[in-house]
Amino acid sequence: MYVRLGLLVRRTMRLLESGPRSRQATRTVRGIAAVAVLFLASAALRDRHQETIPDRLTDEAFWSLSNELSEPAGFFRSDNLVGNEVTLQHPVPELIKRTPRNGVYLGVGPDQNFVYIAAIRPKIAFIVDIRRLNVLQHLFYKALFELSGTRADFLSMLFARPRPDGLGAQSTPAELIAAYRDVVPDSALFARSLIRIRDHLTKTNGFPLTDDDFAGVEYVYTAFFADGPDLTYNFGSGRGRFRGGRYMPSYGHLIAETDALGVARGYLATEEAYRYLKGMQERNLIVPVTGDFAGHKALRAVGDWVRKRGATITAFYTSNVEQYLFQSEMNWRNFFENVESFPLDSSSTFIRAIFNSGYQFSGPTPGPRSITLLCPIEKHMQEFKESRLQSYYDVMGCPGP
Repeated sequence: MYVRLGLLVRRTMRLLESGPRSRQATRTVRGIAAVAVLFLASAALRDRHQETIPDRLTDEAFWSLSNELSEPAGFFRSDNLVGNEVTLQHPVPELIKRTPRNGVYLGVGPDQNFVYIAAIRPKIAFIVDIRRLNVLQHLFYKALFELSGTRADFLSMLFARPRPDGLGAQSTPAELIAAYRDVVPDSALFARSLIRIRDHLTKTNGFPLTDDDFAGVEYVYTAFFADGPDLTYNFGSGRGRFRGGRYMPSYGHLIAETDALGVARGYLATEEAYRYLKGMQERNLIVPVTGDFAGHKALRAVGDWVRKRGATITAFYTSNVEQYLFQSEMNWRNFFENVESFPLDSSSTFIRAIFNSGYQFSGPTPGPRSITLLCPIEKHMQEFKESRLQSYYDVMGCPGP
């Protein structure tokens, strides 16, 4: 439109310069030119002041945004401090192909989000979870990233174990985990690190954490201190590697996992991936939010914030939350109505885990009890509008690209 108006202005000026004409015609031509110039000037001013996603949020803006987007916390049956999706990295190569960089990432749960954020390099990421504890766990991770220069330093603080000799930039995730598994946790290091984390969050970042908030942070840290690399999804609800007869992978297992071709794609796979996430945390661009996927505020508020800045949600990691949403006729419909309100395009992709799809043991090593699928969001939205999406089985079917 601006190009056409610019052409109109130039043609009008040529008419004025082309030769004598009646006084009325001259006034008309000059009037058209003036209106067009005024419109272009106001449009340029409007564009200059249109909000965009910033390259950095201040600490105050980060805290305010997290709280403004949030809604009251709800209940989930597990603390979910560690994921349990062994195929988490499998879709990463295809996800990188599908997803343009500098979009907006949306996810749920703890650190598995870092895998996809490191892979697709969004402009900003929002982690929306029904549990307030998840926000506190992400603040805990934020402090660890900002205080730790390398992957080995990060794991040393995470487990409260002295850093072993021999670890460096070329160490594989499996080597990092194996090294720390052999180190005894240090209670004095835990106490010192806990003080550093609190001071960093409350003094360096200036976040007004309450005593109850920090009790949540301490609870998360205590879990990693107690179980180290062997911490599983079961912590807080019957610890151990098995739940209901099913194997639960440990944090160390998940960190050492690879994609389907054996390539390490995790967030601790390389120093370069770690530094990228560290930079995102330091610029306050991984924003945790308390929100119910079926609620009426958090997801829509994130979508509105993104739309206002002319951006698009390009990836949405839902884990297996939809499995629970489809247990209520109202909840799954509310969820898809929330997604329908997002700023989307043809690249926008669901990343979802489907559980109990062929869980088997293969020798001493258990096989995957989940698969991870990439699903075009726009196609699901079309199915939803046409009432062709009616059950969790329809979600599990996932339309092709």
